Amino acid sequence: MTKGPYRQAIAGHMLGAMTSRVVHFEIPIDDPDRAGGFYRTVFGWNVAKWGPVDYWTMTTGAEPGPGAEVALTQRAEAPEGVLVYVEVEDIDRALSSVKDAGGTVVTGKMPIPTVGWSARFRGTEGNLVGLFQTDPTVPIPGGGVTS
Repeated sequence: MTKGPYRQAIAGHMLGAMTSRVVHFEIPIDDPDRAGGFYRTVFGWNVAKWGPVDYWTMTTGAEPGPGAEVALTQRAEAPEGVLVYVEVEDIDRALSSVKDAGGTVVTGKMPIPTVGWSARFRGTEGNLVGLFQTDPTVPIPGGGVTS
């Protein structure tokens, strides 16, 4: 891992002063019970279903420590394999930077109610990467309450 001013210069060049770090990744699965049990046994991660969709979050350590959070998602939602999400300060600006640098936006800005925004793009080498912007003010569709 690169440390010090070099890493900061890279992040500063791409998205301003904020360091854009990996904050989340999704692991495609076929069997949620089997997969959850596997990661719980191997790493001690706590697995919990999130909302009404087929999506399970896994806590990988105490906040605000280093590392990223992980989730299990149906293989159909991530057919290419593990999907990494990079946190950005401004998702619209990041998507613009992706296009300017020769990447392609695959999924534009999408809401995650009460959490933030996400998007996906392909870099110049064809790799699929996710973007995430924290924004707890993103409304719940229909004004409902999360469980």
